[in-house]
Amino acid sequence: MTIAIAALLVLGVLIYTLIVRPGSLPEPEPVSPFRHVDEAKARIYENLRDLQFELRLGKLSDEDYARTKLDLQKELAKVLADADKLKAELGVQTTVKAAKAKAPAEFVCPHCGKKFKEAMKFCGSCGKPMEADA
Repeated sequence: MTIAIAALLVLGVLIYTLIVRPGSLPEPEPVSPFRHVDEAKARIYENLRDLQFELRLGKLSDEDYARTKLDLQKELAKVLADADKLKAELGVQTTVKAAKAKAPAEFVCPHCGKKFKEAMKFCGSCGKPMEADA
């Protein structure tokens, strides 16, 4: 009896796998050309965090910490240089647009005249609502 159930189960799985065609499967996500760079950066950052943690615990001397940190920073610089080189090869724009310098907005309390750099619901000076009474 159990052999018959096992045989039916195996037969069902076999038929199911034969029915599912490669066209029925979803397309795999494209692999980013920066994937290896991102993984290397993440690994180095994690190692730097672990290194600092071990220093705090007293597992490392200051000299060992400084030497290992410098080695990891050099490795990170190489990885970042490789990322910039790859961006240049692929024609990815690497410049960051400078934010437009605009005068900081001032918000004035309609009740006491106090000026604030950011909008607030209530005045930090008099405590009244910042919106003018209608």
